[in-house]
Amino acid sequence: MSDLASLFAPDGPLAAAIPGFCARAQQIEMAQKIAEAIQGNRVLVAEAGTGTGKTFAYLVPALLAGGKVILSTGTKTLQDQLFNRDLPTVRAALKVPVSIALLKGRANYVCHYHLERNARDGRFLTAQDAADLRAITRFAKLTQTGDKAECTDVREDSAAWIAATSTRDNCLGQDCPNKDECFVMQARRAAMEADVVVVNHHLFFADVMLRDEGMGELLPACNAVIFDEAHQLPETASLFFGESVSTSQVLELARDTRSETLAAARDCIALIDESRKLEKAARDLRLVFGNETARLSATQAAEREAFEPQLDALQQALDAFHSVLDTQAERSEGLGNCLRRTEEMDERLARWRNPEEKDLIRWVEVFTQSLALNATPLHVSDVFKRQLEGHPRAWIFTSATLAVGKADFGHYCRELGLAWMDPPPMTAVWGSPFDYGEQALLYAPANMPDPNTPDYTEAVARVALPLIRAARGRAFVLCTSLRAMRRVHELIADGLQQAGDELPLLLQGEGSRTELLDRFRRLGNAVLVASQSFWEGVDVPGDALSLVVIDKLPFAPPDDPVLAARVEHMQRQGLNPFIHHQLPRAVISMKQGAGRLIRTERDRGVLCICDPRMIDKSYGKVVWRSLPPMRRTRLEAEAVAFLHTLPPPGTAG
Repeated sequence: MSDLASLFAPDGPLAAAIPGFCARAQQIEMAQKIAEAIQGNRVLVAEAGTGTGKTFAYLVPALLAGGKVILSTGTKTLQDQLFNRDLPTVRAALKVPVSIALLKGRANYVCHYHLERNARDGRFLTAQDAADLRAITRFAKLTQTGDKAECTDVREDSAAWIAATSTRDNCLGQDCPNKDECFVMQARRAAMEADVVVVNHHLFFADVMLRDEGMGELLPACNAVIFDEAHQLPETASLFFGESVSTSQVLELARDTRSETLAAARDCIALIDESRKLEKAARDLRLVFGNETARLSATQAAEREAFEPQLDALQQALDAFHSVLDTQAERSEGLGNCLRRTEEMDERLARWRNPEEKDLIRWVEVFTQSLALNATPLHVSDVFKRQLEGHPRAWIFTSATLAVGKADFGHYCRELGLAWMDPPPMTAVWGSPFDYGEQALLYAPANMPDPNTPDYTEAVARVALPLIRAARGRAFVLCTSLRAMRRVHELIADGLQQAGDELPLLLQGEGSRTELLDRFRRLGNAVLVASQSFWEGVDVPGDALSLVVIDKLPFAPPDDPVLAARVEHMQRQGLNPFIHHQLPRAVISMKQGAGRLIRTERDRGVLCICDPRMIDKSYGKVVWRSLPPMRRTRLEAEAVAFLHTLPPPGTAG
């Protein structure tokens, strides 16, 4: 660890082993700071701008640390990239004898027990589902890991995966007849033995809270935890430090119980009947909200006339189901497990309806096919801080977007409870090595209407069209709501047709995110209209993306039940919720959206932020100053002229 700079040097081992490797001062400084935190068991919060090379900056000290390290990423895609590409590359370059393992949540591994049972029952909604399950069965016989990411013949979102994997609820654990060949257990054992384990944030928190997937055993043994894409942690922590009961969980319980009944208690017709009644009660609860999707506080949901009666009906159906299941549970491990799940669900439903914890936000989320009753903590700082203080080890939090302004980490540290640690966390910011002044232009169009006016979306489309035509496609148009996204797409389609421009126009939802991105890159001159799911974790280097248009500053909707409860709580404390919570969150989200544009030293393009509040409001300056140091203009002609200087699609090196 003493001479990290030499490892990153032009004549060092990384340059020798990695084609095109280029050392950057920011990368070396970051690696040194991470090494210091690991050696001193300190907390480090570090922002590293796009292009810093932060992955290598944390991997080198992690591999040289000599202890056990957990690497947690924001997405399974980044997890796979780290394990399959980056980690082996750096390990080979440094020639260190470090063992590595990949650990995902159990829903990512084929379950022999459920696959065999559901394949035998043969009940599928479509012929495609049946074909997919046959393909998974073939895969299960050949795979060493059981990781569904390796089964390329079946789409990741195929319904067949539900029948071929287990959940925390329906896993039989030590009672499973297939436990000796279980892929989840194999992955856990490998993780226990490895020096470096790659997980994702969802798994990390699920395990810390539930002690479910092996993290409860992994954490005590480790010397350092490194969170990449750490800006996602407050949201992920809120999700897992809370509790939820959903109609889809109820349907899954009913379906699994029926399957187990057919296998072990076929003579108990009453249990089959009660499972059908339970399914109907769950579906009827969802139907209270018709075709809408929504996020409502518990109070707002209770104002719906049929909500409480249908909740009562679900409770009664669950009680009747439990009474019959209790008489059959001893007939098989599977039925015993279904009884345990029923009792846990009953407890969660009772807690949601009669809350004892005053610091929980009770709310309802209505999806297209299901409904969830959620209890989310008002703040996660206390719970998370307890995790950090449990055992002396280093905790590293890094992302391209953690600070507000140039180097203010106050908001982030308060959200996760880091602000009250002793000693306080180390913090650092490394700007991007890219020449933003030369490579990019930030365009804030003049004369935009107020974002709350009815014709605002039309104005966004009017601004976007000449830029899209000048860029010859190659554009992301990112919207803050699905309604605006659909309307902007419609208007751009009309505008391009009237102008006679036959540019490929893609819309979020027309395929999976991966499929849409593949099409966008392959076409080379496409326009993608999308919402917040494309604001981060999307990498399109090169000239396929030369324009990013953002419709509004990404403030969370003020009527969101979780935000509304937190705002009210902060007001009672005498804090300004806008300054201390809403604005910092919007800044971090905006930095993520803006970060889609320039991904390499050769990328060039225009970032257009339509929202006039960035210029007209005093708080807009906080957003403005947090963005990369691009040249700035308010003139459409300058933005169009900049785009005209870019080489035609498909010609850049």
